[in-house]
Amino acid sequence: MILEKVDVVEDISKKDFQEKYFKKQKPLLIKNFAGRWEAFDQWNFDYIREKAGEQTVPLYDNKPANASKSTDTPVAHMKMKEYIDTIKSKPSDLRIFFYIITDRLPELLKNFTYPDLGMKFFKRLPTLFFGGSEAHVLMHYDVDLGDFLHIHFEGKKRILLFDQKQSQFLYKVPLSVHTIYDLDYENPDYEKFPALRYAKGFEIFMEHGDALFIPGAFWHFNRYLEPGFSMSLRALPQKPKVFANMLYHVFVMRYTDKILRKLFKAKWVDFKQKWAYDKATEALEKHRGNK
Repeated sequence: MILEKVDVVEDISKKDFQEKYFKKQKPLLIKNFAGRWEAFDQWNFDYIREKAGEQTVPLYDNKPANASKSTDTPVAHMKMKEYIDTIKSKPSDLRIFFYIITDRLPELLKNFTYPDLGMKFFKRLPTLFFGGSEAHVLMHYDVDLGDFLHIHFEGKKRILLFDQKQSQFLYKVPLSVHTIYDLDYENPDYEKFPALRYAKGFEIFMEHGDALFIPGAFWHFNRYLEPGFSMSLRALPQKPKVFANMLYHVFVMRYTDKILRKLFKAKWVDFKQKWAYDKATEALEKHRGNK
């Protein structure tokens, strides 16, 4: 992979953010972004454990989905306080996915301020994501194609970002927002997946309080280097063409895949994996031929 660093700032005006990053759909890391919040000192595991400790939460691990299990099927359930104690006390790949603050912990809404960056945030869905020191999220892009600001707390986190132009080099699975499941982005096997060598993207390391602007439809791979959690503030697509593409993703592509998966099970999953590999091989040969 060909990985570059993103631009990094300590602060940025709405005008500069819109002109240099939002309109150009270019990622940006804002260091210690949350440090300016009045309640910043409450964004930690202790506060979450105190306020939501008795809640039962679904947990996920690093294992990819298969023909009999979808990506939204939890591997276990646990009380929030037990989960936090677990990931703080030992290495773990257990994650909490899409914890909706509005539904589960509305008082937390008072502890942050939406940034004045010109983004029209969807205030129904500020969400939290948690992970242990061995947890990662498979390479994917969000089905709603929304831009979002990703703010991280507690331990360090590594993120890889790629735009849609890199999809075939990433071995994109057809009718899906994922890449081939056995592709390890931490230790890539370039012999098995040679096209990946030519994927151009960004590598970002986040710390407590940092915020990362991730443009809509960007591929992202998240790896928790230490136990931590993040909040995503989403902005749904505003441009008619992107909005129409979002509707296709949500209501056509996703349900078509679910129907075919239900009908053909492992055969459909295996077919898509091969299809993805063949498309990447084709893209690689074309790329080499143009040199």
